[in-house]
Amino acid sequence: MDPLTQEKVLGSAAACFGRGGYAKTSIDTIAERAGVAKGTVYLYCKSKQDLFYQSVHRELRQWVADLSKQIDPRRRADELMMEMGASDAAFMQKRPLVQDLLFGMFHGQLPEMAPQFEELRELGIKHVIELITLGIRQKIFDPDIDVEATARVLQDMQIAGTLLGRRTGLPTREAMPEVRRQQLAAFRLVMNGLRVR
Repeated sequence: MDPLTQEKVLGSAAACFGRGGYAKTSIDTIAERAGVAKGTVYLYCKSKQDLFYQSVHRELRQWVADLSKQIDPRRRADELMMEMGASDAAFMQKRPLVQDLLFGMFHGQLPEMAPQFEELRELGIKHVIELITLGIRQKIFDPDIDVEATARVLQDMQIAGTLLGRRTGLPTREAMPEVRRQQLAAFRLVMNGLRVR
């Protein structure tokens, strides 16, 4: 199997599923966008459901990799956390599959795959755990905090900020200043709880 064709198929699937959702996206549409035959798509997946999972997994891996690249142990973890929060929001707007995964949207659409989606959500906090651990090593964050639980809280805050943007009903560009303002306020509260006293 050709890795370039596989990437083309997965990229096309991610774009189609991200725009149309699982139910409204067909394998024919994905194949057409990828510029391959429908049978070629099935060389890389067992079913539409499998292709959907692979697409979500691909998008999530890219998100985690992009954020992990920003973690520079020579820099302060609290500063990095602020920067990553901003880039997180921008990335999620461009990657609706990651956004919907973190929102828990797929659980209702494909309940039989809920355990697999939960595993993917766990991967989604990997970079946050890495950053909190860095802050503890730098003696910026309290060594007694529950790293995994704190990472989940931070991820939930990011999700809440994104939901706030949707709730305003404003176009994304107009909603972002208010969303960012509230995210910064929440971030400051959390940072005060993380820091060593």
